[in-house]
Amino acid sequence: MKSEQLSIFALGGLNEIGKNMYAIQYSDEILIIDCGIKFPDESLLGVDGIIPDITYLQDNKDKIRGLLVTHGHEDHIGGIPYLLKKLNLPVYGSRLTLGLIEIKLKEHNLLAEASLVEIDSETKLDFEYIHVSFFKTNHSIPDCVGMVFDTPEGCVVHTGDFKFDLIPINNQPPDLHKMAQIGSRGVLALLSESTNAEKPGFTPSERIVGEHLMEAFIQARGKVFVSTFASNVNRVQQVINAAHFTNRKVALLGRSMVNVVSVAIDQGYLEVPENMLIEPKSMNFYSPEQVAILCTGSQGEPMAALSRIANSSYRDVEVLPGDTVIFSSSPIPGNERGVSRIIDNLFHLGAKVIYGSGSSTGMHVSGHAYQEELRLMLTLMKPKYFVPIHGEYRMLHHHCQLAGSIGIDPQNMFILKNGDVLDLKDGQASQTRTIPAGNIYIDGLGIGSTGNIILRDRQKLSADGMLIIVIGISKTEGRIVTGPDTITRGFIYVRESEELLKEINQIAAKTVNSLLIQNHHQWNVLKKEVKEKLGHYLFKETKKRPMILPIIIEV
Repeated sequence: MKSEQLSIFALGGLNEIGKNMYAIQYSDEILIIDCGIKFPDESLLGVDGIIPDITYLQDNKDKIRGLLVTHGHEDHIGGIPYLLKKLNLPVYGSRLTLGLIEIKLKEHNLLAEASLVEIDSETKLDFEYIHVSFFKTNHSIPDCVGMVFDTPEGCVVHTGDFKFDLIPINNQPPDLHKMAQIGSRGVLALLSESTNAEKPGFTPSERIVGEHLMEAFIQARGKVFVSTFASNVNRVQQVINAAHFTNRKVALLGRSMVNVVSVAIDQGYLEVPENMLIEPKSMNFYSPEQVAILCTGSQGEPMAALSRIANSSYRDVEVLPGDTVIFSSSPIPGNERGVSRIIDNLFHLGAKVIYGSGSSTGMHVSGHAYQEELRLMLTLMKPKYFVPIHGEYRMLHHHCQLAGSIGIDPQNMFILKNGDVLDLKDGQASQTRTIPAGNIYIDGLGIGSTGNIILRDRQKLSADGMLIIVIGISKTEGRIVTGPDTITRGFIYVRESEELLKEINQIAAKTVNSLLIQNHHQWNVLKKEVKEKLGHYLFKETKKRPMILPIIIEV
């Protein structure tokens, strides 16, 4: 039996930053919005990325009509290759967004089979029950769109990431007139981003950054390094402009920087003077005053270009005393330690380092709306129901307070967790059910193969190390004939712990012999007892809990 109600699914991005993913369903028709990836913190050892759990989508794959993408940032497109490996569906996005998605699909050998459909702010998509239109927004990357879903139950608006920059670098201001028209028609539910809901006022224009970059380039005497997000095409354009004005060639460092700039130039989103870009190995043919380097690594990533430069381990590129290094970004929460380490290393190398966002340096402005812009979006849309998205819980909470300040009923606001479903029927909303949701870990080539147990083992290994006990038992005589031999890694320094190792071997031998005398020959029983006895002893003696791996060999 078909469900003739409208449902909004939170699959990723609510109550967190990263791996954004939502879905709209009416009857047997589902549309997915965005599919991002989240990068792990230090507790997720060995994990390369985190994507949303798509169990519900896999169980309902015949109902899915497509994936619609708001813009080309990693937290909105990074999970698409993994989604398309599981589900064959068309992907709708603007020209630059699709260009960036193509790079990812090529890396995963998926481009030949992918169905990519270009849209813009004037596009209309008509499915059986849901009709989709778009409106132009500003963000820190070009070609961003908000989405309007007209359904038999009412209109749902998804803003995507946005700000209101009325004098944008690319001369593409937000379509306020269309937004007002959408609101005048009536909006049943608004899903609006919340990243900067704690910050009062309006987000400064990107043009401010260009002015400060120009000033820094004019004052610089050596090489100029600028580190920013590769996808911030408008920022990259301003670096190009400043370099051109000061007669500098520009070298690109970092795979993502090279890829994004290449796509942006090919599609006309970047204007770069002829012969301005040079290879890093060619920099030595120019004096320091003639060179600028645009690189990745503004978030302190250990293997990114800037980190390797700061560690003096990047081939063909080095920071010399008097060079200028500009951080044209602000650290994402959790990355502060890595960024600080790089800044310290750069100062040790004698560089002039310009860092810090906002009014402190003017080298970075946010791409996300501040409070007054969020209020403006709410006022334009005038929704009956409000769902804050994209942010930590406190940000969602502050956004609800803003919605209340313009007259939205608090009972009509829903802060959802991933897996929550908001159902709308006959103009009434309720949140009473959930679907499977959570984190899928990407580890090398494995998707979902790294679970909580594996992560717990890795954390244990990183904290207290490992102890391996090798014991050989005679198959015919039922007694120990070799060992115990002990191998440790990351637990104790062997040369200074001979007495402890001797006691470990004695406890292991005594435990195994005792069980063999009692005719316990099952390897799992022997291993379990050895682990328990040694575990108690080692914690008593060292206050550590190493991973203990008994290896029993039958000889």
